[in-house]
Amino acid sequence: MLEIIKITVGLLATNCYLLVDKGELAVVDPGSEGEKILEAVKKTGARPLCIINTHYHFDHTLANVMIQKKLGVPAFIHELEKDYTGFEVGRYLKDGDEIKIGKSALKTVLTPGHTLGSICLFGPGMVISGDTIFENGVGRWDLPGGSLEDLKKSCAKLSRLIKPGTTVYPGHGEIFKFEKKQWI
Repeated sequence: MLEIIKITVGLLATNCYLLVDKGELAVVDPGSEGEKILEAVKKTGARPLCIINTHYHFDHTLANVMIQKKLGVPAFIHELEKDYTGFEVGRYLKDGDEIKIGKSALKTVLTPGHTLGSICLFGPGMVISGDTIFENGVGRWDLPGGSLEDLKKSCAKLSRLIKPGTTVYPGHGEIFKFEKKQWI
């Protein structure tokens, strides 16, 4: 069973998540405070496999390089973020790609709007939403690669894909249980 550990980092209070299953681990959105994240990784005793970025913004990627060097792991990000990344990418993700951690599998779902290549990660009973959706709102669409029209489409897509009662792990703010709703 996938264990999810939340670590809030940086001035923008970004949620970084450690995904742990069967002694393997992935780091999602290491926005800053690399030493704090590395200490939490060490406490798990799990073997690090990769870094997964939900999108390219600095508050979700700033500690990538440090963590890559210390742990010797590749970073994953959607291929549409290629022109914006300032770190070495080990794998460019596509919509529908699967990422395995232990016995768990996460499915990549493209949800543009906050950025062109924003993704959500779907697993059993859970979704990591990055900055696409929060409990009471959505991510900004006024930065490079953002689009209100795309974000509306992504929210409609997520409303269809996420089952009520699913736990949502957003890029900022509190973890919440999904209820059918219209964000924007």
